[in-house]
Order: sequence, then C-alpha cells, then structure tokens
Amino acid sequence: MTERIGITKAASAVIEELRERFGPLMFHQSGGCCDGSSPMCFEDGDFKTGASDVLLGHVDDCPFYMSKDQYEYWKHTHLTLDITKGRGSSFSLEIPMGIRFLIRSRLLTESELQQLKEEGLL
Repeated sequence: MTERIGITKAASAVIEELRERFGPLMFHQSGGCCDGSSPMCFEDGDFKTGASDVLLGHVDDCPFYMSKDQYEYWKHTHLTLDITKGRGSSFSLEIPMGIRFLIRSRLLTESELQQLKEEGLL
C-alpha cells in the first residue's frame, strides 16, 4: 500500500514528547491561509472532523486529517511531517516549545499513482 504521509525523526521525537504530556494526539491540515495551512497537532478528539475531512493516514499512530479542498490540490503528492524552529500563531500543541510542524512534499511516482488507482484511493 502506498503511504501518503511520512514523518521525520525530529518530528517523531516531538510527537513522543507531546504524547507524554497530553496523551493520544491527532493532526489536521485545513489548507487555510497563513498558519491555517500548517499541520496542527491536537489532543485526539479536540478537533472535530467531519464529512469535509479526509483521513490521509497515520504518523506515529496519530491520525492525520486534511480538508477535502486541500486534499484535491495535494492528492498527487507524498507529504512528510517535519518541524522547524519558530513559533507559529496557531493552536497547535507544539507552539509553546518554540517550534512548529510543517509539511514537505514531493510528487508521487507513476508507480505510486498507479497503485493508489488500483486500490481505489485516487
């Protein structure tokens, strides 16, 4: 199965630290402007998902959701969750740590796209 989202070691370490403090976590990327287009980390269930959200996959056992509109733009890409120094202005749990999550992306390969089509996921 083709994975749509991955994670760096640095982001994984932050998730582990946040999980120790807050328990189970989840991510959502809305595709809004400014920091709204950054992935945001919440305690699992604190962000209510609905019919306008797509479950993209899991990173370190945390569900990662994306708004359908954003997914339509990025459905041909593989995303990697990473971190960078600097405070964002969102409600994401990592913000007080002086870092923020971000997404790095690459286009899916032809074989990855074909596999997603065969699995009915594209």
